Amino acid sequence: MSIKNIRLEVMQLLEKSVDSFVDNYLIPVEKIWQPTDLLPDSQSETFQEDLTELREIAKDLPYDFWVTLVGDTITEEALPTYESWLMDVEGVNQVEEGGNGWAKWVRQWTGEENRHGDVLNKYLYLSGRVDMREVEITTHHLINDGFDIGTGRDPYKNFVYTSFQELATYVSHNRVAQMAKQFGDKKLAKMCKMIAGDEMRHHMAYSEFVNQIFKVDPSEMMKAFQYMMKLKITMPAHFLRESGEKMGDAFEKFSDSAQRIGIYTAMDYIDILKKLIDKWQIDKITGLTEEAEKARDFLMRLPDRMTRISERIVIPDDPYTFKWVKPALIK
Repeated sequence: MSIKNIRLEVMQLLEKSVDSFVDNYLIPVEKIWQPTDLLPDSQSETFQEDLTELREIAKDLPYDFWVTLVGDTITEEALPTYESWLMDVEGVNQVEEGGNGWAKWVRQWTGEENRHGDVLNKYLYLSGRVDMREVEITTHHLINDGFDIGTGRDPYKNFVYTSFQELATYVSHNRVAQMAKQFGDKKLAKMCKMIAGDEMRHHMAYSEFVNQIFKVDPSEMMKAFQYMMKLKITMPAHFLRESGEKMGDAFEKFSDSAQRIGIYTAMDYIDILKKLIDKWQIDKITGLTEEAEKARDFLMRLPDRMTRISERIVIPDDPYTFKWVKPALIK
């Protein structure tokens, strides 16, 4: 049997448990938070006062913080790209009789994720600290440009990617929440804390998918993990660009801001890799082929090798001036 057919069989096996994954890792629509729960209520008589307070507090947040927040928002807003990509993964069937269990998972995961960009976009608009038209242009470009995360339609590689990426977004949003709280912006802190909570639940789900695959197809799952880490996990916004610029021009500058202010760093990347190695108990998996054993050896050595490389990374001291965030608007 071909590798592709084996993967499809494994996906069909896991699909039998999709309803339990939905119940355990997602929250019903009527119970989960919605963006308007966390923003000034436009129907309230105190809306104007609440808006004024939000804008005053926002004045104290530093430039790199705003750049990172805008980049995070744009990343969340490009959700159509991520859903369409996952709907094309081998084993996900969205057309026959309303779709299979995996299509149900992707749609409901998308529903939860959709709220993130929604609430952050509204906050940015109300804050008055950023050029929203430039933000919207970048978001439009990012959706148009799509992405290529190197997984193809392979579910094993895609689940490695989502396990890593959901944990990375948890780290980023959680750090933004902590920093916003330090600057006295309790509303933004709560928003990002709630988003981070969603991302952690999603990480737990995708990492459990991988854990289940390791139990039934350990060698191929190990090789898929190694492949993705050798390729390096590419962030969803790696094609980020501003108006009039080339595809991908803004991503490294955005990443520099995130690293400079400590919201997401090279060491965070390494820490996430270590967490996945521990979570999936890579050192304890048995029944591997010779090729998969070599993949395991690569993975076990990788954190130390990446740590040595990260120590040589030099981040520019001065932030790049983005069209999204004009220095004149920031304190």
